[in-house]
Amino acid sequence: MNTAAHRLESAAQAPARRSRADEVYQQLKRDVSDFKLVPGDRFTETDISQRMNVSRTPVRQALFKLQQEGFVEVLFRSGWRVLPFDFDRFEELYDLRTVLETTAAHRLCDGTLKAYPPRVEAMTTLAAIWLVEPARRSSDAAKVAQWDEAFHCTLVAAAGNAEMARVHRDVTDRIRLIRRLDFTMQPRIDATYDEHAKILQAIEHKRGDQAALLLRTHIQTSQAEVRKITLHQVHLARQSAR
Repeated sequence: MNTAAHRLESAAQAPARRSRADEVYQQLKRDVSDFKLVPGDRFTETDISQRMNVSRTPVRQALFKLQQEGFVEVLFRSGWRVLPFDFDRFEELYDLRTVLETTAAHRLCDGTLKAYPPRVEAMTTLAAIWLVEPARRSSDAAKVAQWDEAFHCTLVAAAGNAEMARVHRDVTDRIRLIRRLDFTMQPRIDATYDEHAKILQAIEHKRGDQAALLLRTHIQTSQAEVRKITLHQVHLARQSAR
């Protein structure tokens, strides 16, 4: 792994003090994004408690939080179930993501941010990952999916609006599973490298309108792929992740 990628992942995975419920919550969300739990899967609090070696109380707290976020539902006397995809909700989240990221692109091209340290560091780090010759590109779908998420979050964070970055992180969290399915196909990995490179080059040349248009098109392409996703693809992704 190159240094830039390591910095991105280290920042994203910085340790923090968490309660047992938080730890269970984060692990269950990882299980969903890593296809260990897929829409339709059923389980009980006891199943999770035994697997994670914790009491049922933090498990229940974590599940209630995931229920509020629309990831799972409780079944009467039958445990819990991972909810099916809500494609209408995904459409709304992708629309919000487009607004946030295109706004960030314009801000990053604003001359007042040219010497803003987070912007400078972000552009240097992202260029080291995405502006590479084809021979140096990664074909690891899981890794590229992580880098893709970090690419977009880093751009928004570097635009200097903390509230905008917070909302964007929440949107990113909610569409993580559906986005990762986009990287189960090699052509989409190749396209992501090409598209990210063009976006970075436009920002570096302070072409705000071009950068925003490229980002909009990039997101809409991913959004179109989301509409094609079937449960069969999800189960195939789970098999390949094992």
